[in-house]
Amino acid sequence: MKEASDKYKQTTTEEMSVAPAPAAIANSENVQAGLLKNMVPDPGWFDGDQTKFEDWWRGIRLFLKSNRVMETNNKITAILAHLRGGVVEIYAQQKLDELDGELET
Repeated sequence: MKEASDKYKQTTTEEMSVAPAPAAIANSENVQAGLLKNMVPDPGWFDGDQTKFEDWWRGIRLFLKSNRVMETNNKITAILAHLRGGVVEIYAQQKLDELDGELET
């Protein structure tokens, strides 16, 4: 009986020391990233209303972080895509034309 008990202790200790498979770790990270994306909503459009800028800017920064947008050009593109109406739309179009020109040269 003692022999069976020792074997049980050895098995459970070995099982507990087994590291999770890389796929399980990657899946866990993807789930966590998915939860973060769901927690941070798209901040919507910014139309140039200065009274709404601070809230929108905080929202766009969190949105970019939660979607893991790290490269500067990708951040610029995402922000320009959220500018609509009035002066900000004119600015966004000019900046986009500028960026397109840089890519062509």
